[in-house]
Amino acid sequence: MADMALSNNSFSKTYHRLFVELADPRTNDWFLIKSPGPGLAIIGLYLYFTLKWGPRYMADKKPFQLQKTLVVYNFIQVFVSIWLFYEGLDAGWLRTYSWKCQPVDFSRSPEAMRVARGVYVYFLAKMSELLDTIFFVIRKKNKQITFLHMYHHTVMPMISWGATKYYPGGHGTLIGVINSFVHIIMYTYYMLSAMGPQYQKFLFWKRHITTLQMLQFCIAFIHSSQLLIYDCGYPRWSVVFTLPNSIFFYYLFYDFYYKAYGKPSDRKAKGEVKNSSCNEEHSQNNGVANGHITDKNYSAFERNGEVRNGNKKEN
Repeated sequence: MADMALSNNSFSKTYHRLFVELADPRTNDWFLIKSPGPGLAIIGLYLYFTLKWGPRYMADKKPFQLQKTLVVYNFIQVFVSIWLFYEGLDAGWLRTYSWKCQPVDFSRSPEAMRVARGVYVYFLAKMSELLDTIFFVIRKKNKQITFLHMYHHTVMPMISWGATKYYPGGHGTLIGVINSFVHIIMYTYYMLSAMGPQYQKFLFWKRHITTLQMLQFCIAFIHSSQLLIYDCGYPRWSVVFTLPNSIFFYYLFYDFYYKAYGKPSDRKAKGEVKNSSCNEEHSQNNGVANGHITDKNYSAFERNGEVRNGNKKEN
């Protein structure tokens, strides 16, 4: 009993040290931030629904269309991404932040709290994007739920939770600003796609979304690497996570790009896609796609020339 009490006491001290003492007191009491439990529970339920219960439940049911829901959902994501992009630039990166190395301002000044709130909203946005996969499941687009999609949607909420709890501001926020810009483009694409075949002629720029994704990880790698040279107080140990993650994400997106479109240097001028099944999965490989065309208008979409060499229909 004494050993058990000692073990419990040690665990309690360690927990208090990790999740109270080291946390930023300004953000620690915010919704879903104080304890890792609620966030991990949500991610756990998300994985269970996506990988097991959801597909089993939908096995003998017709897929949901959700066209109006997808339009509204993607519009909200575009709006939030625009706000995050503006806040990141106006509150820091175009005004007071150093591009070489920027520490976190842990004060309660209006400027510092503005940045902290932006990081928190970014975390909430990552949590809301779990709905992307839920929509895939109930629309029976299970082939679009790949490793890249699941990795992205599982890792990003945890990273942004850690940033909100411990370092809500500073050097690491640049990737969030860039990512928000990419999401403006991406969710606009998916919103237009969900609006019907009459908008397909405006969607010729699909493959460039993947290029933007790869570019953002190149920038993230270079920007994070500066912490190895400059010391401003922002934790240098963060590069242990950011650099390998940037390389891994870049590899996954490049691998998709190569399979879907060929090497960038080998593309034809028109960028014609040779494998329609890879083309259909483009949205999922961007990690956040859900404004895919519906079964009802697929044939019209195909006649418009978006998928030219397709050899199979959607389920």
